[in-house]
Amino acid sequence: MTATDTTAATVLVAIDISKHRHEVLIGIPGKKRRRRMTITNSLEDFRRLSAALVSYDLPVRIGFEATGNYHRSLAHYLGQQGFELKLVSSVSLARTREALHNSWDKNDPKDAQVILHMLEIGAVQFVHDPLVVGIADIQELSKTHEIVSRSKTELWHRILTHYLPLYFPEAERFH
Repeated sequence: MTATDTTAATVLVAIDISKHRHEVLIGIPGKKRRRRMTITNSLEDFRRLSAALVSYDLPVRIGFEATGNYHRSLAHYLGQQGFELKLVSSVSLARTREALHNSWDKNDPKDAQVILHMLEIGAVQFVHDPLVVGIADIQELSKTHEIVSRSKTELWHRILTHYLPLYFPEAERFH
């Protein structure tokens, strides 16, 4: 069986997500140099990136690391534009960065290079957009439940380990 290289005729795009601006590294098939862009977290820049990617007239595969909730708006927009989206695991990104650069040092352009490398070797995951799949409400409820449960546990431990022994030292033998 012969192996087929699906990335040969595909534009690979690595995006390092942050709160205010995203570092974009574009790998164009047949070219050694990569194009670098910086976009802000705004619809105007999302459109600028989309227009730049459409201009290549090739299939586009976009990879990014999920960072908090900052990736959601860009991922939703690019998914609606018809681009193929891939997710890179934070743990595998950190380990690959350390292996490639022999350092744990981290910066946005370097992360974009590592994400592009992981796209090239296929070490990526599928993206499931909660808005498209229809699980956004369930996801928000789950997050709220986790926050409330954690707060309840913290309060309970604070009462048991600090306030109860401080104000009622004799209660220690009952607990």
